[in-house]
Amino acid sequence: MNFELSEEDRLFRSAIRDFGQKEIAPLVEEAEEHEKFPQHLFPLAGDLGYLCIRYPEEYGGAGVGKVTECVYVEELHKICVGIAGALMGQGSLATAAIFQRGTEQQKQDYLVPAIKGRKIGAFGLTEPNAGSDITAIETTARKDGDDYIINGVKTFITNSTFADYIILAAYTDKQAKRRGISLFLIDKGTPGFTVGKKFPKMGTRSSETAELFFDNVRVPKSKLIGEEEGGFDSIIATLHGGRILFGARCTGIAEAVFNMALDYAKQRVQFGKPIGKFQAIAFKLARMATELEVARAMTYRVGWMYDEKMPCMKEASMIKLFASEMVQRATWEAMQIIGGTGYMREHPVERFFRDARLLTLTEGTSEIQQIIISGELGL
Repeated sequence: MNFELSEEDRLFRSAIRDFGQKEIAPLVEEAEEHEKFPQHLFPLAGDLGYLCIRYPEEYGGAGVGKVTECVYVEELHKICVGIAGALMGQGSLATAAIFQRGTEQQKQDYLVPAIKGRKIGAFGLTEPNAGSDITAIETTARKDGDDYIINGVKTFITNSTFADYIILAAYTDKQAKRRGISLFLIDKGTPGFTVGKKFPKMGTRSSETAELFFDNVRVPKSKLIGEEEGGFDSIIATLHGGRILFGARCTGIAEAVFNMALDYAKQRVQFGKPIGKFQAIAFKLARMATELEVARAMTYRVGWMYDEKMPCMKEASMIKLFASEMVQRATWEAMQIIGGTGYMREHPVERFFRDARLLTLTEGTSEIQQIIISGELGL
């Protein structure tokens, strides 16, 4: 077994690291303070080929695999979770269904400009009464001639405050339960579609999140993604691929805070020696380093399985579960080691501490991951 990244991936990692330090890092403080995403990053990243990297070159992507995508996600999350998450959402949640099930015309109208950052998308799935249980959504799409009439509410939708289109999950046949869920493309400015308030959040403040309202929104059949019904399988496929990326997200954050804590422990002197020389601190760092390496190894192994088209539903949920809980411990211990300085808003560990808390909650809670894993075990 070869656990080394390829030469191409190492070069790509270096390029993404440079891009992040040059183009993203200087924007973080202002974006977080004003809770506003720097939208110029979408076309900038798109022009460099750093936005929707997994799609084929024929649509403007780089055609890379999941392992390379993990490299990309890990590097960006070392800098800012909110900005990285918003960019990452464009390459997965806001475009995956179009690539998987869309018509060629939909791909040209939405996917191609999205890959270039000329159109921004959002994924409308979560509702006030439907989070972990996708089948509990209440948004409906009623057929009316060659059109659909859509009514419903979506909430906690990333990038929706400035999105040009929404991929919307709605029931076209409530009686069919999960088989009755369909996906639609809803353009900004469509009559009856309004964006509600932007939510102030504990963390990932540079990622904008809002609620959406659909009041008798009329869309033509050409906005249906794929056949009527069958949207549930597309949603699950999108979330499955995203869970692997959570390993990379958490690994990036954990490495960032581990390095901060390690540097501080070597420099901070108390009782006549660096605090890292005390066993209480040294053992914290030893455990952080160990769990970080375990999470990284799991992430890239499952990414490789995905690229090899091997079944990995169980393993993807395992990495989502382990890594998202590992990063809670890492950010907690980093702040404990850095102490009062880390509690101040001016220190980046304070931001990472808040941001990490989201990762056990979104795209399938830790409890949901354990349900999936136990089911895959035949329980």
